Amino acid sequence: MSILKDKKYKQLFMGLLFDGIGMLSFVIPFVGEFSDIVWAPLAGWLMTRMYKGKVGQAAGAFTFLEEIIPGLDVIPSFTLMWLYTYVFKASKKGQTIEV
Repeated sequence: MSILKDKKYKQLFMGLLFDGIGMLSFVIPFVGEFSDIVWAPLAGWLMTRMYKGKVGQAAGAFTFLEEIIPGLDVIPSFTLMWLYTYVFKASKKGQTIEV
């Protein structure tokens, strides 16, 4: 397995994990929403570290807003960014998509 594939699937695993952490606030109604005060900036920062450049910065800002606004935690922003990076963007370039 190539290094790129290793990074690709590591990012998918980490993204699923981070999306799961973000959705944990639904486990404890009302109290869980306060955990977003801590998680939202951390999630935004993690997104910018996982995906570099302007796209990563935009995704980080989106992730921060998605996590800080109550009720939007159901949006799997890390998974969506992975899909954008490795599926949709790859198909735009005419590359084959290997899953």
